[in-house]
Amino acid sequence: MKKITLVFCALLFVGTIAKAQAPLQEGEMQINGGVGLSNYGLPLYGGLEYGIGYNISVGGEVSYRGYHETYSSTKWNHAIFTAAAIGNYHFNELLEIPSEWDFYAGLSLGYSAWSSKYDGNGSFSYAGSGGSGLYLVGQIGGRYFFNENVGLNVELGGGNYSGGKIGVTIKL
Repeated sequence: MKKITLVFCALLFVGTIAKAQAPLQEGEMQINGGVGLSNYGLPLYGGLEYGIGYNISVGGEVSYRGYHETYSSTKWNHAIFTAAAIGNYHFNELLEIPSEWDFYAGLSLGYSAWSSKYDGNGSFSYAGSGGSGLYLVGQIGGRYFFNENVGLNVELGGGNYSGGKIGVTIKL
């Protein structure tokens, strides 16, 4: 119990001395990067967001993941590359959330290119459901800024991820 109290007090202290400014203001830019959650390998992602107006940001994101699986002693190598445009509305002002937090929701419009090859004399590319193609999905997420420029980001939905993603945000 003493450890929990100590950790809580330390977080409270850090939170009170941090002068974080979130969400992204008009004309500001930030980069995001981290790992995603997926049924098909571990996605690595990176992106850029730009504040375009009152509580609105737009940007782009790319991700890559590769994974292997074996069927009947044949090893398959899969690679998935995704590029997307993103747009978010930030709820801090509307919900009167403290400035070190940034809660948002929005849409991602992207394209996933999925290729698969097997160890042997050929290759195979998926098409249709579960493979290459356009997508439009929603996302909801939040950030906690430790200081004015660095924060932790957690997002559900969004992109070509099955469950969400976690990463770091750096304001430029």
